[in-house]
Amino acid sequence: MTNKLAKFIITCSTCLLLPGMAKAAAEPIDQVVAVVNEDVVLQSELEQRIDIVTEQLTARNTRLPPDDVMRSQVLDRLIIESLQRQVANVRGIRISDSQLNAAINNIAIQNKMTLEQFRTALIAEGRDYQEVREQIKNEMLVRNVQQNVVNRRIRVSDQEVKNFLASDAGQEGTAAQFQLSHILVGIPSRAAPEMIQAAEQKANSIYQKLQDGVPFNELAIAESDAANALQGGDLGWRSASELPEELGNAIRTLEPGQFSQPVRSPSGFHLLQVRDKRGGTVQLVEQTQVRHILLKPSEIRSPQQTEREIQAIYRRILQGEPFDTLAKDHSDDPGSGSEGGDLGWTQDGQMVPEFEQVMNNTPVNQVSEPFESRFGWHILQVTERRTVDQGEEMQENQARSMIAKRKFDEELANWLRELRSQAYIDIKE
Repeated sequence: MTNKLAKFIITCSTCLLLPGMAKAAAEPIDQVVAVVNEDVVLQSELEQRIDIVTEQLTARNTRLPPDDVMRSQVLDRLIIESLQRQVANVRGIRISDSQLNAAINNIAIQNKMTLEQFRTALIAEGRDYQEVREQIKNEMLVRNVQQNVVNRRIRVSDQEVKNFLASDAGQEGTAAQFQLSHILVGIPSRAAPEMIQAAEQKANSIYQKLQDGVPFNELAIAESDAANALQGGDLGWRSASELPEELGNAIRTLEPGQFSQPVRSPSGFHLLQVRDKRGGTVQLVEQTQVRHILLKPSEIRSPQQTEREIQAIYRRILQGEPFDTLAKDHSDDPGSGSEGGDLGWTQDGQMVPEFEQVMNNTPVNQVSEPFESRFGWHILQVTERRTVDQGEEMQENQARSMIAKRKFDEELANWLRELRSQAYIDIKE
C-alpha cells in the first residue's frame, strides 16, 4: 500500500465515525457519556475514536496530549458531529450510494488502484471495508451540511468586490500561497470582558509555548477550539487574500516554519503557522465549455424513476439523438434547458464537486454516463477546453470567490458555536 493511501485511511478514520457503528458493537454495559438533543454519545464510541486519533498522531510522530485533554477534545468533536448530522436529517441532506461509490472510486484512482485493489489494500491493513465506507460517507455528509448551511449565510456585494480589487490584497491576485496550520482560542458572541481577557491570556500562553519550542500541531490538538484541532490545525494551502484581512496580514511576511502572534477576530484569538510557501506568479486558468441534462426527483417522480429516465435519455444520446434537443425537452434545469443544456465556460470551484469530477474526466466531444449530485441526476457533454489568462471578468469572479472563502471559516465557526449554544447537551461525569 502506498504511503498516500495509508495516510488517507488514517485521516479519514480520525474525522467522522457514525454513532450507529459504535452502538452496533457496544457491550450491554455500554454507558452514555453525553446527551446531544435526542442523540447520545456512547463510551464505546468515544473510546473507539480516541484509539483512532491516537493511531493517527502516532503515525505522524506527534506527541499525544494528556489523556484528559484528548478525551475532552475528542468528545467535543463527537458532539459537534452529532449536531451537524441532526441538521442534515432535518434538511433532508443525504449521501447516495452512487455519490459514495464515485468518491471511493476517485480515491482509488488517486492511489493508482482499481476499486477492488483499494478494497483488498484496506483489508490487508486490517481494516473493515464497510466501516471505511461509512467513515467516508459521514465525512461527505458533514461537509455537505457545512457547505449547504454556511454558504447560505455568506453574502458578497458588488461593492465588496470593487473594494477588494482596489486593495493591496486584490492586487496580489494569486501571487503566493501558504500551507497553514491554525489555532483558535474561541470566545462566544457578546462575551463578557473577563471572558475575552481570559481567552487573550490563554492565546498568549500558547504563543509563549510555541516560542519555547512546543510543536504547533501538538498545541493545536491540545488547545485549539477550531473544528480541525484533531488534525493539528491543518488549513491546507491558502493565499493571504483568502483569509480574513487581519489573518492575511499576519502571514504575509512569515517564512516557512514561522508563526504569528495572537490575532483577534470576532470569533476569538488566532495563531497561524506557515509550514510551506509556493507560487508568486499569475496562473493561467483552465476552462471547460460544458452542457448538461438534469433530472430531479419530485413528488410525482421517485428517485428510482428519475434514475431510470436519465438512463433512457442516455441511451437515446448514444443512438444519435441530438443532445441539445433532449436537453430542451427533458432537462429540469430552467436556466440551461432552454439553451440546449449549455452552461457556458466553467472552471474549478464553480460547480459542485461531483459535477466537476465528471467534467474534468470527460474528453472533449464526449458524453458522460449518468451521475448523481445533490441536485439530481446529470448527463454532461464537454464541447471544448481552453487555457486563458485572467481578464477583468475572471478577476472579479476570483475576487468574489476569495471574499467568500475569507468569510467561510469565520462563519462556520460562528454557526457551530450557535448550533452548540442552542442545543441541549448533558456531558456525564
